[in-house]
Amino acid sequence: MGLTPVPADQLATVVTTLEMRERPPPRPIPPSRFRLQRWPAPAPDRYRGLFRRVGAPWLWYSRLAMADAALTAIVHDADVEVYAAVDPTGSEIGMLELDLRHTGACELSYVGLVPALAGHSHGRWLMAEALVRAWRPGITRVWVHTCTLDHPRALGFYRAQGFVAVRRTLETFPDPRVAGLLPPTCAPHVPMLAPPSSLDSAR
Repeated sequence: MGLTPVPADQLATVVTTLEMRERPPPRPIPPSRFRLQRWPAPAPDRYRGLFRRVGAPWLWYSRLAMADAALTAIVHDADVEVYAAVDPTGSEIGMLELDLRHTGACELSYVGLVPALAGHSHGRWLMAEALVRAWRPGITRVWVHTCTLDHPRALGFYRAQGFVAVRRTLETFPDPRVAGLLPPTCAPHVPMLAPPSSLDSAR
């Protein structure tokens, strides 16, 4: 057993991959005042805005680091479906992204709500909606991943929905706060060991 140093401007996390190999028994979708609205071809800035509002507390960063062309190639792909969760006023309060680019499989690439809604059972509604859309004809595997930087109850939540953990990996990546992709105030529970870059950290 040993410890591997991580550079001060990097983060390390344990990523757990979970999957379903069979469609779960039908269950009613929990009632909700929210609804899902399909974004057939979201503009990069609009997509990143919602991505940041949902994921900043958990240091979601990958789509913030992409060039517009790379991001557009993904979210405009005919086999990628992006949804915004909206409240009765039309405000966007969550997101769901389904990746169907691999035959027979559907990845829940991103699924989450803004932090203010955590702990109020809204996640069960969003996951139920996600699974209804994911399990379509021809799909034999639905999968998702979470990591130790996510909400502390995320792994237990996925398992409670019927996902089974099948793989664990280690990931290191540049701290998005240091890189200027997220404000230094994000995720205060994760120490930032290096000073932020000179880039605009409020982007």
